[in-house]
Amino acid sequence: MNAYDADTTAFAFDNPLRQKKHPWRAALEAFGINVGVQFFDRYVMNEEFAKISWSSIKNNIKTGFVWDNDQFSTNLFAHPYHGGLYFNAARSHGMSFWESVPYSFCGSLMWETTCEIEPPAINDLMATTFGGVCIGEVTNRISNLVYDDRLRGFPRFMREFVGTLICPIKGLNRILYGDAWRVRSSYYKYHDYESIPVHFAASVGYRYLADNGALFRGEGNPYVHFNLNYGDPFDREQTKPYDYFTADLQFGLSGNQPLITGVHLLGRLWSTPVTISNGADMVFGLFQHFNYYDSEPVKNGSDVVPYRISEAASIGPGFICRFPKVGNLTKLEQRIFVDGILLGGSLSDYYHVIDRDYNMGSGYSVKASCLMEFGKVGSMSFGADYYRIFTWKGYENKDVANTNPIYLNAQGDKGNSSLLVLNARFCLTLSKRINLDMKVSNYWRDTHYKYHDKVLSDTFDCSIGLQYAL
Repeated sequence: MNAYDADTTAFAFDNPLRQKKHPWRAALEAFGINVGVQFFDRYVMNEEFAKISWSSIKNNIKTGFVWDNDQFSTNLFAHPYHGGLYFNAARSHGMSFWESVPYSFCGSLMWETTCEIEPPAINDLMATTFGGVCIGEVTNRISNLVYDDRLRGFPRFMREFVGTLICPIKGLNRILYGDAWRVRSSYYKYHDYESIPVHFAASVGYRYLADNGALFRGEGNPYVHFNLNYGDPFDREQTKPYDYFTADLQFGLSGNQPLITGVHLLGRLWSTPVTISNGADMVFGLFQHFNYYDSEPVKNGSDVVPYRISEAASIGPGFICRFPKVGNLTKLEQRIFVDGILLGGSLSDYYHVIDRDYNMGSGYSVKASCLMEFGKVGSMSFGADYYRIFTWKGYENKDVANTNPIYLNAQGDKGNSSLLVLNARFCLTLSKRINLDMKVSNYWRDTHYKYHDKVLSDTFDCSIGLQYAL
């Protein structure tokens, strides 16, 4: 795909008429997001937590922050996604990456203190802010790949529709300011593929999830998998935050398993080249991570949850090394990342309060991967991800029986939990765009509790499908 046509001198983001920043419009829109969601919860859904008053707001401020008991997907995915809406209220009004970060924080702070009768949650503030920045910038940039202001009619409608699904706030603002139907003969594209290459692949197939590691006792279901590599980590010119990122999403099409089974985002915040011998390229950088694994017990199985862990707020250093081509090996890359988890969640075997069956805390993760491509034949990759999350503030010394659960203020079971994920993926080229996609992953969980027996578990899943690559 060409970055621009001969009659085009610049991209839409270079248009001087579109460069003016509107911080107060962005702030008003972030405020409007909270008001709109709060009114929907209160008057359409009739939710008790949304029936706020001046008294509840004063009580929230007086009580201060606690650790709440919402379910795993709410706290560790929905809240980060909501933070992305605040972030993109700023991004779509001309604000830079760093200028947009405070909007995620302030939007979350407003919601936590004024939009619910329940006390503000420190975990929500962290997940919404940090996770919102990551999800917000990724969705902002992916939506830019879709828009093309030259088009008319149904093709234009479909691009606007898809762009709005990816980044709702940007889509809304394109409608409000008339960009959704304005046709341009110049400044009509929003991404320069020559400066920032993009590689996208979508897979559809069948996945088998084992029950508690049993080879012939498990559950199968269809899946959809998306993978995006945005930018070149070795490019020394495109160095702004998230000029390079990767996105890996998997959806399970089964009523028994979560719709979203995995979200893995990695965004480069800063990097510098490192000189090494033998013609290899290496970069050292600072990267933001967002990882989310979710599953439910296998149908008609042992009722053991296979795995569940998340790092919603995570950042750390990493190396990416690309080695020279050797024979049929056309590409060889090695990646190593070490990051601190400011907020994460891990499955609990004992803590069950309201909707929460997981512990929260902080810790670290280590990730390593190796990618090998063999020209037109195919590719293979191997990865190892290790997560360790420490739960510092337990509930064991609290009077649980006589404490209102929303004021329990505990991270969960005091202790620590680790999850080791090993995976291997093989792609065999069938045609120019179609590949046979095969993957197997193993999950080892090791959870140590201060006041309970430790729990060890392991399981695996494997999948096979057809992949369409661009």
